Amino acid sequence: MDIIQHQRNIQHLFWRAGFGASPMEVQKAMSKSRHQLVKDLFKNGRGLELLAQVSDAPYQDLKNLKKAAKQNAGSSREEMRDRLKDIAQQRRETIGSLNDAWVAKMGNPDYALREKMTLFWHNHFACRSRIGAFIQQQNNTIRTHAFGKFGDLLMAISKDAAMLQFLNNQQNRKKSPNENFAREVMELFTVGRGQYTEQDIKEAARAFTGWGFTINGDFVFREIFHDDGTKTIFGRSGNYTGEDVIEMLLSNPMTARHISTKIYRHFVNEKIVQAHVDAMSKRFYNTNYDIADLMEFVFMSDWFYNSTNVGAQIKSPVEYIAGLQRTLNLDFVDKAPVLYTQKILGQVLFNPPNVAGWPGGKAWIDSSSLLSRLQMPNIFFRNEVINVSVKESGDANEESLKHKNRFETNMDWQAFAQSFKSVSDAELCKTLASYLLQVPISDELMKRIENKVSTKERPDVIKQLSIALMSTLEYQVC
Repeated sequence: MDIIQHQRNIQHLFWRAGFGASPMEVQKAMSKSRHQLVKDLFKNGRGLELLAQVSDAPYQDLKNLKKAAKQNAGSSREEMRDRLKDIAQQRRETIGSLNDAWVAKMGNPDYALREKMTLFWHNHFACRSRIGAFIQQQNNTIRTHAFGKFGDLLMAISKDAAMLQFLNNQQNRKKSPNENFAREVMELFTVGRGQYTEQDIKEAARAFTGWGFTINGDFVFREIFHDDGTKTIFGRSGNYTGEDVIEMLLSNPMTARHISTKIYRHFVNEKIVQAHVDAMSKRFYNTNYDIADLMEFVFMSDWFYNSTNVGAQIKSPVEYIAGLQRTLNLDFVDKAPVLYTQKILGQVLFNPPNVAGWPGGKAWIDSSSLLSRLQMPNIFFRNEVINVSVKESGDANEESLKHKNRFETNMDWQAFAQSFKSVSDAELCKTLASYLLQVPISDELMKRIENKVSTKERPDVIKQLSIALMSTLEYQVC
């Protein structure tokens, strides 16, 4: 394998198993074999640092908060509205701080693989909640089990307060069973569509009756609300509990196939090669759903590095932002605009569009979001104005951002330039492109970029060339 291909494969691995890597990291990795690189990723990925932005204060639902606000506000409606407004603002700010903390963690090379897997499962178990403590708890649950056993992750998420709240299982009682969770755990989280009947959902919902959570977000089984009658699920009858249903779903090989297919589409290619997915599914099932084993199998496979897979994925907005941190060692001094950028580009952490999550792929790009993406490098590094309108979302500080609409970032171009100190001026743009882009650009475009350079100072030349390269269509894929 030639040096150029080896470099591209290393970058391919770093992008798919994380959020890219700096040129210096890539250069250090050049002396290592694929086996060594993958082993290092999993060794480093064993480290675990949980989010700790939110205190474990008892949960109070909005109804009780409004009631308390009304009682404390006396006869003043204006004072009551202000109190309710403050409550809503505090919630948004709490979720915003969680968003900031997670994006920062994605930029840390020590946590790259675990955070990439956490992001994948965050979308697989798509969930929304206005309770910061619940969101943090769920994200840490996913992070803890991110490449453990899928069965443990599934059980933990099924008993998670945010998920139980989001899918209404707190209201699932024997006299009026709620089918939301039972439906989604089959359709989205395990076996997939076509592998169950409506009757299976109805009966499984009965098995999950009584599953709920306390004000502290702890799982609780309320036996008084549980339907302990005989249920017939997947052709089998018995006095089944929610745990029994989870075990039934895990015993079905279609769960392994459904999850393997999603992993292939996310980490390899939107276009499925059935033989590869079959091999993944068989291995996943036979290892009792060992996520780490499956991912190592993928990253070690020759087909993972096939040219059809390199540069075949459109970066999600979060991958785009985290990739800037990883590739350039960029630091967002003012964290608030990071949240605003997610809104502009169409992916706000902790706020998926629905229980099915973000569709990904070509859905990340439309005429508006593409234009915004192409403008972002200039906004990030030249302090240009954000001239993009977005729909009202209630994001913390969004109104002030619309007026401020500038980014403040820390970027040491002098340090970044050190990785290219031995590269000649004639080869500089081409070399930069090889590190920043996963697909080649035309000689014509390369020449246009070179002709726009307006300085002779080496770090400034590298800055101008890098910004121009990151403002191309080619930079949108990995």
